[in-house]
Amino acid sequence: MEMQCNSVLTSLHGHQTPTLKGMVQKLDQKLPVANEYLLLSGGVREGVVDLDLDELNVYARGTDYDMDFTLLVPALKLHDRNQPVTLDMRHSALCHSWLSLRLFDEGTISKWKDCCTIVDHINGATNYFFSPTKVADWFHDSISIVLSEIQKKPQRGMPKVEKVEKNGTIISIILGVGSSRMLYDIVPVVSFKGWPAVAQSWLMENHFWDGKITEEEVISGFYLVPACSYKGKKDNEWRLSFARSEVQLKKCISSSLMQAYQACKAIIIKLLSRPKAISPYHLRSMMLWACDRLPANYLAQEDYAAHFLLGLIDDLQHCLVNKMCPNYFIPQCNMLEHLSEETVMLHARKLSSVRSDPAEHLRTAIEHVKAANRLTLELQRRGSTTSIPSPQSDGGDPNQPDDRLAKKLQQLVTENPGKSISVFINPDDVTRPHFRIDDKFF
Repeated sequence: MEMQCNSVLTSLHGHQTPTLKGMVQKLDQKLPVANEYLLLSGGVREGVVDLDLDELNVYARGTDYDMDFTLLVPALKLHDRNQPVTLDMRHSALCHSWLSLRLFDEGTISKWKDCCTIVDHINGATNYFFSPTKVADWFHDSISIVLSEIQKKPQRGMPKVEKVEKNGTIISIILGVGSSRMLYDIVPVVSFKGWPAVAQSWLMENHFWDGKITEEEVISGFYLVPACSYKGKKDNEWRLSFARSEVQLKKCISSSLMQAYQACKAIIIKLLSRPKAISPYHLRSMMLWACDRLPANYLAQEDYAAHFLLGLIDDLQHCLVNKMCPNYFIPQCNMLEHLSEETVMLHARKLSSVRSDPAEHLRTAIEHVKAANRLTLELQRRGSTTSIPSPQSDGGDPNQPDDRLAKKLQQLVTENPGKSISVFINPDDVTRPHFRIDDKFF
């Protein structure tokens, strides 16, 4: 589920409650009054947004929460540009930018200057740069004040606040609704209507979604999220995010490829998390590249999820060894170029182990999912009988890997000893390269 909403934690599963964000806005009127939030199914740890995961505390489904969401909350908005949006990337790596408040009116500067770093120029002018770390600190403090007030005066039907934690620039809240626990990773962002100039050339290429959705749907807007590059300045640098576009692109991806992606993510999410190297967002990017490279009729085959899973593992290995994973929207940005040879070889060995017996690794991942589901059901049985239905209690999540896929994997590996079955290569045309960056192929 991905949705845009004008209020959040309002009408939460049928409960009419004051909006948390509305109450934060009333504290000091910093947030835009008419705001539009993007609610994404899956927490930040699931790779729904390109954020750094090494600063996040570890939460486990079943033990800590039952359902997870990511909520993008615009602190600032820039609207209705008829030309490509040009960002200040002079101080940043590709896919990153500083944001000067000179783009905004005096009222906005006055409101937010305590969340800025200040640069004085020789000519005497002062430039305020919107600071992701200071904005995150303000947001956490504000949410903590509001939640404290809510807990002092609990209202009937109000979700119970079980945990509030600041993880880097993300605020994680776990709410009890009935006997279910909902994890919300809340991310303060800057919202733009339009499309960034740095990604303009991407629109000139052919893509898998051509003719399925309109260009207007894909390029309706983008975000700056609070994350910096490997050598960037944390206090000033924001990362470009195309989460709004990815919601639209997901509609065009075949169910069998999505099943393979979910299964691959379940296998690698913990295996490759330490030391920091591959995140679920990297895997998502590789899947989008696959959709651009392969014939639609091949990807649409319903019984090919096992082929696609092996392909994703193969190409993950290829990307690791070559330290090359282009950002889907800004392909000149290589998201793995900072990795050390030691980290690459460590993870490449782990992936080789997975590739040698993928079915066993998938079965282990499936058992973890089942164990989490059992924990959730047990907690719900002990709790309220009026709990909201969870994905685990109504027949299982259709996106979760199952035993049939593991059996198919085992069969494929047995029948094709030593062969690489790559999702990025048409089985009938093994000459096709993996990635295009500008006019070059890799």
